[in-house]
Amino acid sequence: MNTSVEIKNLTTGYKTKEGNKTIAACLNAELCSSEMVCLLGPNGAGKSTLLRTMAALQPALGGTIELMGRDIKNYKSQELAQLVSVVLTDNSSIKNMTAAEVVAMGRSPYTGFWGKLKERDHKIVEKSMSWIGIEELAQRKMQTLSDGERQKVMIAKAIAQETPVIFLDEPTAFLDYPSKISMMLLLHRLSKTLKKTVFLSTHDLEHALQVADKVWLLDKEKGLTTGLPEDLSLDGSIERFFAKEGLSFNRESCSFSIKHETARDVQVEGNPHSLEYKLCCKALVRNGLRPVTSSDGTRACADVAIRISGDGAFRLMEGNNESIKVEKIEHLLHMIVPTITKHQISAIREAADMNQYE
Repeated sequence: MNTSVEIKNLTTGYKTKEGNKTIAACLNAELCSSEMVCLLGPNGAGKSTLLRTMAALQPALGGTIELMGRDIKNYKSQELAQLVSVVLTDNSSIKNMTAAEVVAMGRSPYTGFWGKLKERDHKIVEKSMSWIGIEELAQRKMQTLSDGERQKVMIAKAIAQETPVIFLDEPTAFLDYPSKISMMLLLHRLSKTLKKTVFLSTHDLEHALQVADKVWLLDKEKGLTTGLPEDLSLDGSIERFFAKEGLSFNRESCSFSIKHETARDVQVEGNPHSLEYKLCCKALVRNGLRPVTSSDGTRACADVAIRISGDGAFRLMEGNNESIKVEKIEHLLHMIVPTITKHQISAIREAADMNQYE
């Protein structure tokens, strides 16, 4: 794969009356063709500033940005428009234009002084809208579209621009969950099939770790770290950047999960690989009860156990007797918490370090 963009000792920030305000410094990395790269980092790390600087929308405070092996400052605006397309989060200012007209603006670097579209340009516009799945929006005015629909129109415009490099700032910000996934997969597919460099900033950490070819981790204190999600998982970089209280990271799946505090163990019997068992345990943990088996339970209430036999029922066993049989985990929870409390209320409070009216 060929290097399309390279940053060397880059410093990003703003020029003010009081002097330069540095956001990030000494940044070194590269983007290659046929790759989708996600820029990740906490709020205030400077993701949008870095992306805008690399897209030549604002000047760098230091260092260089090379586009196709040439300093980006040496390109004319017309040349840049044929090499880099940009999608920013704020597109609310576009009004009184149809979606198709906005997408057609992506062809302006190729249409000459009068901006007249040829047959090929019209086909590219239609194809771009088809790829994003917004053909039905073609004749709708931009002000009548939702935030998510406007964002899709702007992405179609960037595709219609036919540049080898596409920069996107939070492209899934206004999309619902299924649309977020579809958009990430589409951008990844475009990078491969059309051999484009797709570089995007995002807060969708989980999606990026599952879809991106590479990720850039940006932090004011830690700087910039780049690599495959799997490599950054192996060396602990992802945990160092995003580890917070209440979060746990699974290196094997490159995914985060919420870590709940539990006040008491409860014995659960059944097949630990069954879906019913796993979902029941998930619900118990969320409600402060840690599932254990008879072999490893040290604080479990000996008089109470949950039995999951695989027949669609959830049973509460008190001693050797079945006291509750329900078919929904919700109903089990309504009964199990008071029952456990009845047996172990003082121990639960002690374990959780909780007392009423503290």
